[in-house]
Amino acid sequence: MLQFKNVTKIYENTNVTALDDITLDIQKGEFVFLVGHSGAGKSTLIKLITAEERPTSGEIIINDINVTELTAKEIPYYRRTLGMVFQDFRLLDNKTVMENVGFAMQVVGATRRQMRRRVPDVLSRVGLSQKARFLPNELSGGEQQRVAIARALANNPNLIIADEPTGNLDPDTSKEIMAYLEEINRSGTTVIVATHDKDIVNSMHKRVIAVDGGNIIRDDERGGYSDHE
Repeated sequence: MLQFKNVTKIYENTNVTALDDITLDIQKGEFVFLVGHSGAGKSTLIKLITAEERPTSGEIIINDINVTELTAKEIPYYRRTLGMVFQDFRLLDNKTVMENVGFAMQVVGATRRQMRRRVPDVLSRVGLSQKARFLPNELSGGEQQRVAIARALANNPNLIIADEPTGNLDPDTSKEIMAYLEEINRSGTTVIVATHDKDIVNSMHKRVIAVDGGNIIRDDERGGYSDHE
């Protein structure tokens, strides 16, 4: 599903080694927490997965695609196999909930008929069927994040990457969001969550990969959050 083979990323303008000889294997259907303090290398790892960055050396294989060999023209097509959820939601303010989710399908060439069938389905999965015609500013923060999850699901991705998805939410809403991601994972979608939320990590008992100084310092099958990370 996802393999990093001896991946190193050095930012040449600063000579900073963000990731140092990382080897990592995540199987299809896993739920993985990626933890570590700011600057540990989590963001770089995610950017390598999404092909926003290129490794200095090593190989990245995702869904049998060698991401390190993709051309600039191929990268947008590759990203359609991924679903992204961000801390700041990144919704289009002038579009309704339905239109925000549908837009994710529109950009990959879906027909109106396909959107009419798919959008209600994914909104139902995150409990927002009754809010389909609302604008983002008419929703709570938790509801906006659920729209973002629905948008990430729109194109039926094999992998969802959630980057600090609970960072702007209160504890109860955070648990709700993680419950939706866990349910999506149960349906077979691989989920990677980068987070500083130790309560969430400790309560869910999923695989935990800890990064520090550009290295994987811990990889526990049913781990928790260490205050030292």
